[in-house]
Amino acid sequence: MLAVYMDHHVPAAITEGLRSRGVDVLTAFEDGHADADDPVLLARATSLGRIVFTRDRDFLAIGRAAQSSGIAFGGIVYAHQLRVTIGQAVRDLEGLPAHRA
Repeated sequence: MLAVYMDHHVPAAITEGLRSRGVDVLTAFEDGHADADDPVLLARATSLGRIVFTRDRDFLAIGRAAQSSGIAFGGIVYAHQLRVTIGQAVRDLEGLPAHRA
């Protein structure tokens, strides 16, 4: 099953939509990391065997830097805040295959 870690900038409607479809979702807030910096969130999600879903473009640079440094991470799924609707984000995430840590 797909396991997703929600960045703190993701609307609750996306989290709720995924959960209603049976997707395993954990938010940064629920995990006690609501105020954590993005690199910490990426490391936390990786340690939990989850991919990060974010609408924060900064995460892309963090992922590139990690790849360039040879640092393994679970994955990042990015959706532009204005170009990807809540419904589209839910459908796209629901369709992803299960993550393998």
